[in-house]
Amino acid sequence: MTTVEAQQFLEAHNIQYILAQFVDIHGAPKTKCVPVGHFEDILKNGAGFAGFAVWGLGLAPHEADYMAVGDISTLSLVPWQPGYARIVCDGHVQGQPWPYDSRYVLKRQIARMAERGLGFDTGMEPEFVLLRHDDQGRLCPFDDSDHQAKPCYDFKGLSRSRAFLEALTSSLLAVGIDVYQIDHEDSNGQFEVNYTYTDSLTSCDRMVFVKMAASEIAHGMGMVCSFMPKPFANRPGNGQHIHMSANRDGRNAFEDPDDPRGLRLSTLAYQFLAGILVHARALAALCAPTVNSYKRLVVGRSLTGSTWAPAYISYGDNNRSAMVRVPGGRLELRLPDGACNPYLATAALIAAGLDGVERSLDPGAPHNLDLYTLPACERERTGIGLLPQNLHEALVALEGDTVLRTALGPLAEEFLTLKHQEWLEYMRHVSDWEIAHYVDL
Repeated sequence: MTTVEAQQFLEAHNIQYILAQFVDIHGAPKTKCVPVGHFEDILKNGAGFAGFAVWGLGLAPHEADYMAVGDISTLSLVPWQPGYARIVCDGHVQGQPWPYDSRYVLKRQIARMAERGLGFDTGMEPEFVLLRHDDQGRLCPFDDSDHQAKPCYDFKGLSRSRAFLEALTSSLLAVGIDVYQIDHEDSNGQFEVNYTYTDSLTSCDRMVFVKMAASEIAHGMGMVCSFMPKPFANRPGNGQHIHMSANRDGRNAFEDPDDPRGLRLSTLAYQFLAGILVHARALAALCAPTVNSYKRLVVGRSLTGSTWAPAYISYGDNNRSAMVRVPGGRLELRLPDGACNPYLATAALIAAGLDGVERSLDPGAPHNLDLYTLPACERERTGIGLLPQNLHEALVALEGDTVLRTALGPLAEEFLTLKHQEWLEYMRHVSDWEIAHYVDL
């Protein structure tokens, strides 16, 4: 899109304001509202932010402003806010790309793929729950009738939330996000909206937009839309699975119909997969970045019979108990959850995968069995590793992973500092559970 085409777009849709948008280190969208007459300022100089006011930008109060410079290719409507458009921005400080900007960090990893003649495509599957506060202020499913013990694909649950789902879908379609499936997931009040895969940078931009749309549309209907990894202890949590493939000259470089293992994967795909498995424990810190995330990555503890989340470092064919599922010709990483920063998670994935390619690693044989029921002794005998069981373990693994830390640059240190603080605050917090169990001990 040229500047002239952009101006025509703005005029045609009677746009009055532009949301100059980027994300903080946690993936939360940050914006400034810019009157349309200053649109070109966003493209030339950027919208200015006090960097210290945003998590993880690596700027102190006395330092230069963080300038969010618009990427004109991302200009789109904000359908639920008539008269508004949104443009995704890249961070600059004193005229230079800023290494603490997670979108820029991802761009650097995409460039590494391009050096090998490869593009990197992803499709993300956001899960979320629609909630409300009851008379006691507790969160519960918005639809009181959505209380089945095994609610996945339930017609009534889907139908009774259709007003929200239709509004969300219409907003996504209006900006060119091709929604092709909507379903009720396996927790009460939980849904998933699937849309077509694309290049990994656009995919992350769209993931942020989906969260913006879902949250605001739900708010307008008196709902709380949450992407929290594990809102209810006894129900499946919210994943954000990432499907991935590499492309070369318009063809899927991860696919090989003659794969002797029968998974339709190429040598490149197996090497990339092996890199992901080798770095899985460190990847967990970026793909499952909260204290709450590790209450999702467990075996059992679900009334529906399954958590649908991985606990072990493994891959398999159409195996939804594995960390990486292979649907045929691509990889599906089931580790990420709704709290992850999609740019950081994707950048780390590329770095891990390329390490496997550069070292010609092999992932070993697939595990096509129900890992949820696998005895610990058998898991140890077969060499299947365990994912971190809490955020602290994942952060320690990331600290020791020079490949990922080098790929993420100074943002890795900022991430580790903030997340260690988060873990410390959690460990010092006295919970209701502790009061209930120990106050009269």
